[in-house]
Amino acid sequence: MKDKDEKKPAQAPPETEETAPLEDELLKLRQELDEHKQQYLRVLAEYDNFRKRTANEKSAIYNNAVSDTVQAILPIADNIGLALDQENASAEDMHKGVEMIQTQINAAFEKLGITSVGKIGEIFDPNLCNAIAHIEDESLGENVISLVYQKGYMLGDRVVRHAVVQVAN
Repeated sequence: MKDKDEKKPAQAPPETEETAPLEDELLKLRQELDEHKQQYLRVLAEYDNFRKRTANEKSAIYNNAVSDTVQAILPIADNIGLALDQENASAEDMHKGVEMIQTQINAAFEKLGITSVGKIGEIFDPNLCNAIAHIEDESLGENVISLVYQKGYMLGDRVVRHAVVQVAN
């Protein structure tokens, strides 16, 4: 004998004319949800691929830039090594060699787009130079660089190193 309190499993109500449009609407919404879900997953996968591709491109660009810089500097390093290997070179020959190396450095900087800033006689620009000393010199004028302790350099419009200078008041 069955207990009266036991409930019978719920059965789907018979489909009537009222529920048929709702069932169709539900089916349509589920299909639309599946389409949106697939579209979302495709966009997510495309974004992940894009992120990986841009990371690889960024790494390649960095490596190419470093390689180009090293290639520009290697001849200079070679010539410094050759100069140091000279045992019987006169002071005059060494001076000429250092001048040639300086010329190579300037050419390499030009090739890389590096320019120097903070020259004697220029107007002091605190965005490009650090003033560590001030002197009174009426012949130079106010805020004019009178001495350069260390050259500054720029790459395009970006300061690589600020010049260290003395400024006239």
